Amino acid sequence: MRIGSVEINPGALLAPMEAVTDLPFRTVCEELGAALTFTEFLSAEALTRGAVKAVGRMWPSLGGRRFAVQIFGRETGALARAAAMAVDVGAAIVDINMGCPAKKVTAGACGSALMREPELAAELVAAVRAAVPAEVPVTVKHRAGWDESSLNAAEFARRLVDAGAAMITVHGRTRAQGFSGAARLPPIAEVRAALPREIPVVGNGDVKDVEAHERMRRETGCDAVMIGRGAMGNPWLFRTLAALARGAPDPGPPTLAERLARRRVWRRHAGLVLEHSPEKMRLHELRKTLAWYSRGLYGGSALRQRASSTGAPAALIDLGEAFFAGLETAGAGPDAGAPLTTPADPVAKAVARHGRRIGLGPMEAQEPRIEQSIEERADTCLRAAS
Repeated sequence: MRIGSVEINPGALLAPMEAVTDLPFRTVCEELGAALTFTEFLSAEALTRGAVKAVGRMWPSLGGRRFAVQIFGRETGALARAAAMAVDVGAAIVDINMGCPAKKVTAGACGSALMREPELAAELVAAVRAAVPAEVPVTVKHRAGWDESSLNAAEFARRLVDAGAAMITVHGRTRAQGFSGAARLPPIAEVRAALPREIPVVGNGDVKDVEAHERMRRETGCDAVMIGRGAMGNPWLFRTLAALARGAPDPGPPTLAERLARRRVWRRHAGLVLEHSPEKMRLHELRKTLAWYSRGLYGGSALRQRASSTGAPAALIDLGEAFFAGLETAGAGPDAGAPLTTPADPVAKAVARHGRRIGLGPMEAQEPRIEQSIEERADTCLRAAS
């Protein structure tokens, strides 16, 4: 797929998500096959006044990988300056958010509120197009419409393309829906039919597995699919979709060994958090990684409960190591005839319950070790990830 002068490898795109698509998560998804990743959506006004938090989220991808920066606002000057800043840090694409349904965004008549002002929306696209080099595509992500009475995605998209947009991403819900209900595919298909073939249309909404991805492609005719919440804790989905896009066989659902390999991906993600996340955010981000990668695994609930009361990054790393080590021990299938112990540790208890269900033997609890410094734990984690 080509977006202007930028050629994108086969596979799915990672959607921009606030407090989710930070540098560590983008990196994990890129390494597992995401065709393109987007930063969290960033306020153009905050960027242009040099707000540390906003500027810090515009971090380039590691290893020179291409990435897109998503910005939002309703002032042409601010959006143009923010777009130029994005190009300065290496963005291959500048994306304008016209789809966010959050009240804090739409209250300022930004995000999906712009779908009620198509003329202004087109002016914003034109301003950004004029502010960045010709080889940097300007793209837009918007929704099916503001509400049920204004499903104007196709007409809205045409205006944006006429103003200079090189790609349109459509989320199949209205602003009024937020993230409730089901994403609709007909509005995405209408946008695809309304635009020239050289303008890629990307479908977004409710794609959490291969079946949903194939349905999105089949029923909308979209050129690619963008995955948001479906990637949280499941970045392996990008690997599968990239393989299918290349014409390779469907790898199928993860085997037990691959599910247990979450430990390796979690280590990589946690190591990136320790290396790149602001210090005051590390606890929160590490807890989030544990929640994501333990989802659906035995003992995950107990792990998340314990992580919420653990107050040091080093202790969270140890907690995760103990949890995943326990799962790997259970998955290895020790002597089924040996007696089971009932450890006091809640995580080990959960793993022991798993063992009883499938006839496994004993497994000792691993208590967190917090004698190492955070820096030492970071080094250990990064060495393990590499």
